[in-house]
Order: sequence, then structure tokens, then C-alpha cells
Amino acid sequence: MRVAFAGTPEFAATALKAILAAGHDVPLVLTQPDRPAGRGLQLQPSAVKKLAIALNLDTAQPRSLRLEGRFPDDAATGRRVLETVRPDVMVVAAYGLILPQWVLDLPAHGCLNIHASILPRWRGAAPIQRAIEAGDSETGITIMQMDAGLDTGEMLMVERTVIGPSDSAASLHDRLADLGARLIVDALACLGRGALVRTPQPAEGVTYAHKIEKGESPIDWHQPAAVIERRIRAFDPFPGATLTWKGELVKVWRAAVRGAVGLDGPAGAVLADDAGRLTIACGAGALELLELQRPGGRRIPAAQFLQSGSGSTLRAGCQLAAAQG
Repeated sequence: MRVAFAGTPEFAATALKAILAAGHDVPLVLTQPDRPAGRGLQLQPSAVKKLAIALNLDTAQPRSLRLEGRFPDDAATGRRVLETVRPDVMVVAAYGLILPQWVLDLPAHGCLNIHASILPRWRGAAPIQRAIEAGDSETGITIMQMDAGLDTGEMLMVERTVIGPSDSAASLHDRLADLGARLIVDALACLGRGALVRTPQPAEGVTYAHKIEKGESPIDWHQPAAVIERRIRAFDPFPGATLTWKGELVKVWRAAVRGAVGLDGPAGAVLADDAGRLTIACGAGALELLELQRPGGRRIPAAQFLQSGSGSTLRAGCQLAAAQG
């Protein structure tokens, strides 16, 4: 089967590898334009582009596919290329561009999307992070027939996975990427046999996974400890949960909820810091910080963080945050 592919990050690259390994012909790969990254802000290709170059696949990077949008020349070029390759189907995975109707209609079998949630829960840009943040017990992959709406198309295949108590966005991402890669290969095989069954999404249970913003990083100690702990895992690796002290950001990568029995203090106060422990009072319960990172440093255990002399800085910062909150 001739499969055009549209995707950008590592999640999508995992699916592209699986499609190729299954023997499908991929005549065209669409991915986002190179973006500045790193300390030098040098232009960097996406994970999908790197893979496509390594495998000598034809690649296009239009800034838009909307013929009436800001970049009509890019869109027109993209249309010419797609019309030339005439794919049987397009697979879309975390592409990052909205597909106009002409793209949805061009492949013989339309466009299939690999979405990292059990739709209609967590439509949108950040389903993995929002599922952890909300405390969901499970998530999964939905293979969806794309339509003009935001993740509103009919469901073709669904598979679930448990969200463990220690899952971060990074660990759940990798598991879902592998699951999505396997499921899209199964979906393409069923499509080739005419065996895919379309199921409309339920009308109830719709939620939206809004894009993760850097401004969500600062920890609000007035929230319950369980909420903060989930946000720490949800924001690993991006954007990270942070404490601020004298303009210096300290990132918190791991924490554990502790009961407040026998402990007392306002939200943000350090309740215990002996024996290599840092326990912070929250709006409900308390949180023991387990792994932290100073600017320019690496992730280290709390005990090592305290031994480095950073503990007093952290303690003052937490108390100040509580006083100002």
C-alpha cells in the first residue's frame, strides 16, 4: 500500500519505522519546518525528518497546507507533490499542522490519525500530559479516520494501557509510541482487506488536552500534594515543575506524597529536611521532594542536593513562596 506520512516528533518517527518495516511504500513524508533549538538556537530537523533522510525518503516541509492561508505557495507546492504521489492513504501522527479538506479528501482511503488517548477524552495537543495530570488510571491509542474537526473523526481501532503511579510523560510517551506504531500497522493491514470498521465517538466524555505551556511550570504549594505530584510527572521532560529563588529556577523531577500526620506548617513550608529528606507542606498533605536539578546541572537525589549546600536556598525559597501566596 502507498502510504503518505505526516508527522514531526519521535512519537511519529516510531510509527514511520513500523510502517516501513511492515513493507508499505512511503512515497512522501511531510514534517514541520526545521526549528531553532539548543543553546545556540541552530536550526534542527525534526525526528521524522532525520529518519526520512537516513532512509532516503522524499520529504516536504510546508509551513502550511491551507491554500488560502499565510503561506499559499507552500500549500500549493504541497498539493502538487501529494497529487503526484497519489497515496492510497495518509497516516498522520503528531504532525502539528491542521489538514484542510483537500488533504483529507486526496488519498483514496483518506487520512488515518494515531492519537494518544482513548477518544473522545483528551482531544487536542497534549493528551499524554493531561491524562497524567488529571490522575487518569488508564489511557491508550485511538486510530481515527480524520475529518475536519479537532480529533472528532470516527474511531477505527482502540487499545488501552494502564497509567502507573510512577509514570512520567516521558515513560508513558515511549509506551504509547510503541503501541501506536503496532496499532497503525494492524489498521493498515485491515484497511487492505476492507476490514476496518468505523465507530462514531461517544457524544459524552469529551475533554480537551490543551497545549503545555512553560508558564505552567511553577509549583503552587496551596494545591493538594497529590495534584502537585501528578503535575511533576506530567511535566517531565517538558517544561518541568519549578521552584524559584532569587531568580534561579530549581526543577523538581520526582516527588512522593506524604501524610501530614505529626507535621505542621503553612503551604510551602519545609516540614523535614533531616536524613536527606525534603518534605514540603501543601494545601492538603505534604510532598517529599526526591529528585531536583539546578540551572546548568543534572538531576540529582534530594540528599545530594542538600549536601551540595542548595538546601538552605530551597528552604528559603519555599517559605517565601508560601508567604507571598
